[in-house]
Amino acid sequence: MFKWIFCLLCLTCVFANAQDNNPAKITNVHFLPEGEISKLIIDFDRPVFAERTHIKDTRQIILDLKNVTAQKKFMRGIDTSEFSGSADFISPYKKPGEKNSIRFAVQLRDNVRSILDQKGKRVVLNIENRFGAFSRATLKKAEDNGVAVDDSLEEKVLIPKSASISDILENLTQSGVKKYVGKKISINVNNVSYRELLKMIADTSGFNIIIDDQINELPPLTISLTNIPWDQALDTIMNLGELVAFKHANILTVKTGQKAREEREAKLASQNANRRQEPLVTRVFPISFADPNAMVGILNDYLSPERGAIKIDERTSHIIVKDTIDAIERMKKIIETLDTETPQVLIEAKVVEANEDYEFRAGLGRRGLSFGYDPLTPGASLEDNSGSFSFSSATDAEFSNILSASIGVYKRLTGLNFSLQLMESESKGRIISSPKIITQNNQAASITSTDTQKFKTSTVNNGTVTEGFEDVSVSINLTVTPKVTNDGSISMNVDLTKGGFTAPATADGLPSTSNKAINTNVLVDNGSTVVIGGLYQTSTSEIEAGIPFLKDLPLIGWLFRNAYNPNRSRSELIVFLTPRVVNQEEAGLVNRDSEGLVGI
Repeated sequence: MFKWIFCLLCLTCVFANAQDNNPAKITNVHFLPEGEISKLIIDFDRPVFAERTHIKDTRQIILDLKNVTAQKKFMRGIDTSEFSGSADFISPYKKPGEKNSIRFAVQLRDNVRSILDQKGKRVVLNIENRFGAFSRATLKKAEDNGVAVDDSLEEKVLIPKSASISDILENLTQSGVKKYVGKKISINVNNVSYRELLKMIADTSGFNIIIDDQINELPPLTISLTNIPWDQALDTIMNLGELVAFKHANILTVKTGQKAREEREAKLASQNANRRQEPLVTRVFPISFADPNAMVGILNDYLSPERGAIKIDERTSHIIVKDTIDAIERMKKIIETLDTETPQVLIEAKVVEANEDYEFRAGLGRRGLSFGYDPLTPGASLEDNSGSFSFSSATDAEFSNILSASIGVYKRLTGLNFSLQLMESESKGRIISSPKIITQNNQAASITSTDTQKFKTSTVNNGTVTEGFEDVSVSINLTVTPKVTNDGSISMNVDLTKGGFTAPATADGLPSTSNKAINTNVLVDNGSTVVIGGLYQTSTSEIEAGIPFLKDLPLIGWLFRNAYNPNRSRSELIVFLTPRVVNQEEAGLVNRDSEGLVGI
């Protein structure tokens, strides 16, 4: 019994170690807002284990992935603050102290619920964009399907912390779906002012209330409420009168919506007036890589109205800003984020051109089979020992005779000549060009290599032959326009042209030239290699000549036709490209500030 348990434990350890040595890989990460639900979608190359934790104190959802690795492009922060949902920023990082564990921290604007759904190789974290977006039917259906549902916020958000007056009033002043826990009361009044109704509820419930005078201008209210919590009755009356409540300890201050807006506008006006009294300071910012004029166009939107000023010193590429301390701090963050080195991309190309030719020849030689026959000479005078035999293994392309025979006279047979031809030729060639080019992001760069050769020419003028030389040139040109994306990939517009020499039409003529071109747009990971073109060309030819009808006779037809001579040729052009950013860290593509412009 113990032996079996020990073996089972050993197998479990071996399996666990195998899993650790072969972690899953993240293949895609993207954030998708859909109406009132936002989705964090993570794809893997195989199923993984995911665990979700909700930290309500810091308003964070923590998604832990076990036995997982990821490339750098998937470990970059996702700024979701521009969306109207509840997610503000998503930070992926390796979990400290654990091997092959990655954590995604989702910072929320407010505590909302989430549903963790795992389907095959995909993990989906569904997040409410407002509390209550998940209906009870949706939550129940998810639970029935075995999907992890976060319902830990039900008590904190919908129900007050306690039944005390202070907690109930705090719950009433918040927006969203509420659950009422106050003591039940009944109200049945006719043509009663809002002030009196509010005082009745305050006296019944035991909290203090301050009512603004503008509430007296609202028309009287007739209402009949039976056996409902007092906080629900208070919330209902406030909604009917479009009233706004503010809590201070156990004191509830109630105002009309118009009065609350006026006070808010007055407060903003006071703050603006205070800002106009703030002292101005001057700060000089050196601009190293960005265009100062373009930078000023961005910073103008952050100047204090009617007070801030900004200028450029063209000689030293400095920006001079005069504004309040808060405005200058905002501009400092913008300049530190945007004034980075322009990414420089090194493109390594390999142009491979392969040629292959094959020829096979088998049969009689060009002279074919020839003989004579003498039927008139008397038999006694015929010679029978005048035959001769010769053998040749020549490799001449025109006459490759493996066997030839010649007989002058043999009895009545005279002038017998034939040659058997057997030849196979094969040629292979490969031309490799390896141009390299480096350029800045979104800037076109070109490199050209030209090969010029001299060829002898002859011209005839009035019977006089003049010999000379003429230059023939071919070139290879590579033009690339790279663009580095925010996730570190490289988009390239590639234009490649390659020229070459071909065989001349005549022995004394100039060679012909060939031209092959490729134009394409590709997206490649930094440092990866992509094949952008493969031009494949093949040709087959077979020539047959002989005496009509006789060359088609079975068995002996080969005596009356030329040698079997098929020719096959094949050429292929393949282009490999490897782009690489040479200044990743200086250009801000490595260890990028995960907070970006949050809070500017």
